[in-house]
Formats: sequence, structure tokens, C-alpha cells
Amino acid sequence: MNREHLSKAFSTFLLLIIATLVTVALWVRYQVQPTTRDGKVAADIVQVTPDVGGWVTSVAVQDNEAVKKGQPLLTIDQSRYQLALSAAQAALNGQQIALAQAIRDDRRNHALSALVDVETIEKGTEKVGLLQSAVAKAKAALDLAQLNLDRTTLRAPVDGVVSNMTLQPGDYLSAGKEAFALVDTDTLRIEGYFVETKIPAINIGDKADIRLLGVAGIIHGHVESIAGGIVNRERDASANMLDNIQPEYTYVRLAQRIPVRIAIDQVPKGMRLIAGQTASVEILPRPGETTEQRSWPW
Repeated sequence: MNREHLSKAFSTFLLLIIATLVTVALWVRYQVQPTTRDGKVAADIVQVTPDVGGWVTSVAVQDNEAVKKGQPLLTIDQSRYQLALSAAQAALNGQQIALAQAIRDDRRNHALSALVDVETIEKGTEKVGLLQSAVAKAKAALDLAQLNLDRTTLRAPVDGVVSNMTLQPGDYLSAGKEAFALVDTDTLRIEGYFVETKIPAINIGDKADIRLLGVAGIIHGHVESIAGGIVNRERDASANMLDNIQPEYTYVRLAQRIPVRIAIDQVPKGMRLIAGQTASVEILPRPGETTEQRSWPW
């Protein structure tokens, strides 16, 4: 009977030890070690915007299509821009003819300086200078007309994936108004949001393992940068320019989340990264550093 009671007591004690160890391990894992389940796949989003306006005459890409930098995306009606280019070329030709005639007259006046009064010579020289400026201005107008014509073909500014493309031939685009988005695939990265208590254990260059939600495989990367600041929600300038200080939290102090940028070093074969995916990020110990040393710096 005593042996049976002793066995039960020992089993209960052993279970308590195991439960304690598991609880401590989980607490260290999720509260102390530099890990977070609050991570995202991120990328720079380019708002593709035409520099000139007009009717869309052709669309060369489809929604979600991968494109290369410099690849034509769409074309805006070129008719008026071709006419503007022709008019600029004609204006330049006229100014060049007038300048050539003025130069000939000025040279003749100087050659006949004994027969031509000084005022006439000075006016001829001044006319040459004015026409030279007019020719330069006409050349600039011609270059601008050519630039506008060139920009009727909208090209991909970066390598990326077309997103939210709904344009069709016949739609009208205004200059400076976003046409669609382009996900810059060269800037794909992981952004992990770590509570501020874990930031001291994270350094630039630390290796990181990333796991996407519902996707098998581990992405390897390294810490590229740590945010230099976040919004201070305790100070908010009000309409009267006085600081709006929030009441004191007597018993609860909420840990802030600090963005940490993770550069991607290696992606498992066949894994597709989509900006906005949810990720878990684990910062690995540095060479020669044990997990215990990182978790318990004291």
C-alpha cells in the first residue's frame, strides 16, 4: 500500500516537473527568445503613372503578369503628340533659317563697316544673339515634344508583377493619375514585428529562419536593419498645439512592436513569395552563442 502511494506520488511529481519544464520552455520560446509570429512578406509597390494623358490604344500586359524593366505595358494615343513634334520641328527650322540669314547680314555689315553706320552693325549683331536664343528655345521645345511622344508608351520601371490591372483600350488616362500597381520583385523581403523586450537580442547581420503560414519549407535570411523609430502614441499635438498626454497605465505596460527588416538569402525551390503573406520569424543565435546566453543575458 505504501509502495503504491509512493509510486503515485512519484508519478505526480514527475508530471509536475515535466509540465514545469514545458511551460518554462514555451515561455522562453515565445516571450524571451527573439521570435515572432507577426511577420509579413513585403515588397515595394510602384504606382505606375503616365506622364502624359490620352486615350489608351493598346494594353500589352495582363493582371498578375510578370514583367521586366523597360517592357512596354500600354500605349496612349500618339496622334496629338506626333502633331506637336511636327510643329516643334517646323518652328525650329524657321528659327534656324532666320538665324542663318541674320548671320549673313551681320557678316556683310562688318565687311562693309566703312559704308555702314555703327548703329546698324550693332542691331545686326544683337539680332543674331536673339535668334540664337530663339533657336535654343526651339530645340528645347522639340526635345520636349519628342519626350512626350516617347512617353506615350508606358514601360515597366522595375522588374515586377502587374497588380490591379483593369485598363482596356478606349479608357482615358490622365497625366499623373495612377494606372495600376507593380510589385517590385527585386525588393521582396520579410518584415518581422518584434516586441521591444526582444530587440536587445537582435543585431544587424543575425541569421533568421522564416516560415510562411501554411507553406512547407524554411526561408533563410539575415537581419538587414531595425527601425529607427515608431509613432509615439502618448504624444499627439491637439488643435491648440498642446501635447495630448495619455493617462498613466498603473498596472499594465504594453510592449511596443518594433519592425525588423529581414533580407532573403535563400528560398526553397518551388516556393512562391507573395507580398502580404503571413510569416513567423526566428532570429538564430550568433556563432559561439548558445540559446541560453541569448535568452538569459544576466
